[in-house]
Amino acid sequence: MVPDLPANPLSIEVNLSHRRFWWQIDDEDEQPEQWHASADISALDVCPEGLRHVGDISLVIADLTKERNLLDSVVLGEWALEFIAETVIDPDQGRLHPELDKEISPGPPRMVILRRVELVEGWRGHGLGAALIASALRILAPDARIGASRVSPLDFPCPGDRVAAELASVRAGAMLERIGFRRWNGVHVVDLRDPALLDARMEILDQWWPESDSSDR
Repeated sequence: MVPDLPANPLSIEVNLSHRRFWWQIDDEDEQPEQWHASADISALDVCPEGLRHVGDISLVIADLTKERNLLDSVVLGEWALEFIAETVIDPDQGRLHPELDKEISPGPPRMVILRRVELVEGWRGHGLGAALIASALRILAPDARIGASRVSPLDFPCPGDRVAAELASVRAGAMLERIGFRRWNGVHVVDLRDPALLDARMEILDQWWPESDSSDR
């Protein structure tokens, strides 16, 4: 049975925008790139006005070579800075740790950090979060090699209920693993060319793609 949603999820458009200060226009700009993905129902489709906005995804692209001085950046966050320091063993080339390097397809020496995912309440609980994350990562795949995200109970504020925060963290980790992420040194990582990112859309496509009328056969 097709789940009850505010509108057909196949009408969701993902708009990616690159946020930076107007004066950061030098080729030598050393700040990681901040990206925002906004998911919204197409203006051509029917949807309650208050639910046209589906959700938001915040991402950052970090260069893995020493040409970029990431240590002075507050955009990535402490865990990402530490993870990059542990992961990159050759700052000249941006080469990854051998154990990780053999698992990741060749690509530009850059990493996409998944920082935040938030869906509007009416769109939650239908598997859209995973599909939209996979879509945003695939769009950015030509510009990077690896994606990373840290899942922590601290990311799920449940005042006075540590168990609920732990469970939310476990569910978020399981969601990432369904679309190709795996844990490495306490962080979820994904090959941005992993076919699992493409497969993440199939369940929703199977549920919502219009079937041909058998009478037309």
